[in-house]
Amino acid sequence: MSDCQDRHVLVEIARLFLRLGLTAFGGPAAHIGLMEREAVSRRGWLTRPQFLDLVGACNLLPGPGSTQVAMALGYRRAGWIGLVIAGLCFILPSTLSTLALAWAYLRYGGLPQAQGLLYGAKPVMLAVIVQAVWNLSRMAFRRWPLALAGLACFAAALAGAPPIAVLLVSGCVALLAVWLGSRPRTELRLGAFPLAIGSGPAASGAAIGGAAAGTVGLLPILLVFLKMGVVVFGSGYVLLAFFKADLVDRLHWITSPQLLDAITAGQVTPGPVFATATFLGYLIRGWAGAAVATAAIFLPSFLMAGLVGALTGRIRKSKLAAGFLDGVNAAAVALMASVALSLGRATLVDGWTWALGLVSVALLVRYKVNATWLLLTGAGLGVLLRGLGY
Repeated sequence: MSDCQDRHVLVEIARLFLRLGLTAFGGPAAHIGLMEREAVSRRGWLTRPQFLDLVGACNLLPGPGSTQVAMALGYRRAGWIGLVIAGLCFILPSTLSTLALAWAYLRYGGLPQAQGLLYGAKPVMLAVIVQAVWNLSRMAFRRWPLALAGLACFAAALAGAPPIAVLLVSGCVALLAVWLGSRPRTELRLGAFPLAIGSGPAASGAAIGGAAAGTVGLLPILLVFLKMGVVVFGSGYVLLAFFKADLVDRLHWITSPQLLDAITAGQVTPGPVFATATFLGYLIRGWAGAAVATAAIFLPSFLMAGLVGALTGRIRKSKLAAGFLDGVNAAAVALMASVALSLGRATLVDGWTWALGLVSVALLVRYKVNATWLLLTGAGLGVLLRGLGY
């Protein structure tokens, strides 16, 4: 391929993923649907089975799934430089818009208008999490052993078990069940791949001590968010469990209401929900904290998506890896349910928030209303209700 053709391919990658980063609302499933239409149907970068291989392999990895699919597509198209361009172009619009919201939140968060916006948006955000739990549970609990595992993980989460431990124990038990049931000849090394990448940073994260948010160093922020980027399996909403366990309960860097405000900001902006880290980093340590948190949480994905591009077929065919993922997914949905319950207590504070939350759940689950428009509507109603004195 000539230099001119190389530049054309790289510009094509940049333009596509920058546009998706600016317009891709609706969460990971919507992002992947848009990528399939653009990369497979319109551009013919790869076949539909090859695209499904990438999606399946990325689901075996921790981190933001749709972002990793974008990176893997960039890798398939133009190698490592294509991966970096696709990742940056897909991530940057979300992180910059989330950073702007974080700045406005700290500057104007005490004004009635801002309070009204969050007052109306939070119940809808809670409904979005409930919808995600509902949709994912049908796949995660498709067999009764997985449903029992989910109940056990839900109970463990309510009892205060660390999210990392819940995920890894559930995944290991499911992997062991597959191994004992089928006695495969497949090498354990490949099947255990997610364990290796999921357990390493846990110890380093546990060593970080708590501190007041205004005095938090950049290194602790780096280590905490790097751990998030390496160990969070499943939907981006599973981040809630990790953020709550580390940033709220253990380190006391932020409060539960601030956590829900951050996840709401991540939802109303396009692109990956993991950009919530930008908002939280800004709350903890200003501009420098936002930059460090964002870089740390996304950095592992750049490395792992490249591995997906090279090892897609082998990972997807591994029965042990699939068994581990089943256990992890069951635990992930259980963690999301436990956090939704916890945040619901802080969010549903009166009749209006209860009504908005219940109506939002019905519209999302039954009628598949676009979550972004619903969030904006909820925010507008919140401003109106606050203005009327409710």
